[in-house]
Amino acid sequence: MNPQLSTFWSLPAAQVLTLVQSTPAGLSRQDAQQHLSQYGANSLKQKQKSNSLKLLLNQFSSPIILILIFAAVLSIFLRDAADAIIILAIVLISGLLGFWQERGATDAVEKLLVLVQVKATVLRDGQSQEIPNESVVPGDIVLLSAGGNVPGDCLVLESKDLSVNEAALTGETYPADKLSGVLPAETGLGQRTNTLYLGTNVISGTAKAVVVHTGKQTEFGKVSERLKLKPPETEFEIGLRKFGYFLMEVTLILVIVIFAINVYLKRPVLESFLFSLALAVGLTPQLLPAIVSVNLARGAKQMAKKQVIVKRLSAIENFGSMNVFCSDKTGTLTDGIVQIRSFLNVDGKESDRVLFYAYLNAASESGYVN
Repeated sequence: MNPQLSTFWSLPAAQVLTLVQSTPAGLSRQDAQQHLSQYGANSLKQKQKSNSLKLLLNQFSSPIILILIFAAVLSIFLRDAADAIIILAIVLISGLLGFWQERGATDAVEKLLVLVQVKATVLRDGQSQEIPNESVVPGDIVLLSAGGNVPGDCLVLESKDLSVNEAALTGETYPADKLSGVLPAETGLGQRTNTLYLGTNVISGTAKAVVVHTGKQTEFGKVSERLKLKPPETEFEIGLRKFGYFLMEVTLILVIVIFAINVYLKRPVLESFLFSLALAVGLTPQLLPAIVSVNLARGAKQMAKKQVIVKRLSAIENFGSMNVFCSDKTGTLTDGIVQIRSFLNVDGKESDRVLFYAYLNAASESGYVN
């Protein structure tokens, strides 16, 4: 993709059309096919569905869990089957609790992609036609109207009373007015009045626009890509991991020291070795993983009652340590919808005339449905 198109809202329409190798009449079928081969399908490459087995195994990768598994193996070696069974049961319960909570939240990206599986009206060979959203390519001229979805990141060429819902990108549910023009390159996403973005939809009006970016190159695609990144460790996970390594080091040192002392005191080597192994088993915090998992799962259950979905159990600890949590108010504290509560005149009394004038104003408004 041409680097100049990274700020396409700052370029004249004619220059953008040249850069995407298109015309106001749209692409020919042959050109569209060539662009499809060059840029690829207009889809956010679907993330492979989470492997349940891999997710389950990840629950047993922390140092403390590994210490407990090692302790269970030692217990079997020492012929203490009861201790081994108890340790393995605790480890299994802890892992299953984490797996059960996290497994239900692994399809976030897939649900996101479902929102953009639509059809688009484009100009091909000078004629308008409906094509699958995946077949839209840079250079396509799209025709938009109320209720339609934007098939890619576009520059507005023509518009009439165009309003678009960009809540998926900006968080604001109030319609954004759009019109053709040129803006400074540093204009923020929410202030780009001459652009349309994949994943948004037209509230009212009509428009003719040229597609500049498709698929993962769109703003929506970049968000989807960020969702695929492995989330960083929480402070809780870091602390638990460091504590696990500390326990491993202390246990190893004590086992070596005690074994050496026993050998120095001329005790039987095998007996000294078995005593050291038994000590290692006794030093492991056998109930710690289960206690942590049960408490975090209980926290997730309590938050679910408040309509909060917990994707990672370990994130609860970070959430609990917050003093101030900042969030966009639209859709949480406010709805972004104008509602009539009363109709008063200058004297503070209800007036049918005020309501009538308000009705006339709303009926005459063409930007969006009032």
